[in-house]
Amino acid sequence: MTVWGLVVETTVSAGDRKHIEAAVVAHVLGTRAEALAELERRARSFSPEHPRSPRRRRLLRDGDGFLLVVDGAWQSFATRFTVAELLEDSAAPVVQEPVESPGEPVAVVDEPGEPDVPDQPLAQVEQVEQAGPVERYADGVPVKPAWLGRDDLR
Repeated sequence: MTVWGLVVETTVSAGDRKHIEAAVVAHVLGTRAEALAELERRARSFSPEHPRSPRRRRLLRDGDGFLLVVDGAWQSFATRFTVAELLEDSAAPVVQEPVESPGEPVAVVDEPGEPDVPDQPLAQVEQVEQAGPVERYADGVPVKPAWLGRDDLR
């Protein structure tokens, strides 16, 4: 199966310091159409840092991807979403070959970036996961936050 990279190029900063930065945000194992579908999902939900007060948002399809143009009060900011076949990667993510079954979701491997969980020793992660059921309020929020009492957050 082919591995596709999902690339996001976005405008950062403003005024004279405004420039474009690119990042591979995920890898998709599957067909080009599946990669484009995942890319479109991400493009539709993407919320750029600039402009702070958007006046107009336009998402355009362009060949191998999408172009998001957000007009602000004084300037427009663009974000380009591209799908590209991965030919070589010196630090390739570990991707397990999925068992092909019709109707199965496509495998998406997010790139490392801002971690969802703060870095902590593996033993501590396993200890938190094995703690058992968590007491929660009616709306699903834990009564005791997971970070309370941890000494590695200083």
